Amino acid sequence: MLKDSPAYSGFSVNDIAKAKAFYSDTLGLDVTEEHGMLFLHTVTGANILIYPKENHEPASFTVLNFPVDDIDTAVDELAAKGITFESYDFGDGMKTDEKGVMRGLASGKGPDIAWFKDSAGNILSVEQS
Repeated sequence: MLKDSPAYSGFSVNDIAKAKAFYSDTLGLDVTEEHGMLFLHTVTGANILIYPKENHEPASFTVLNFPVDDIDTAVDELAAKGITFESYDFGDGMKTDEKGVMRGLASGKGPDIAWFKDSAGNILSVEQS
């Protein structure tokens, strides 16, 4: 029934204007605004809905992942734009380094990944597989 539906995902923020500036100006994404909501337009053709929620609580999990070819370059470029990366220690040697990157590729435990937050506190990531 839903197999052919052009599904899309979405998440909330507490301030649409701040979110629009963050996603368009800071991250450089194509963003449109309709009826007080934002749509992020990705290179895959998928759209992501960002909607306002008065009692918004930031997601405690990653809501959006950005695959990149070179995680160190991506982290450096985002840091230069004022992005601060999260620090995690998952145990078993899996923790972020001084740059904020968890190096999973070298240990065979997943991608290299760095997490950061959007203007509303939602968790995003850049990752290299």
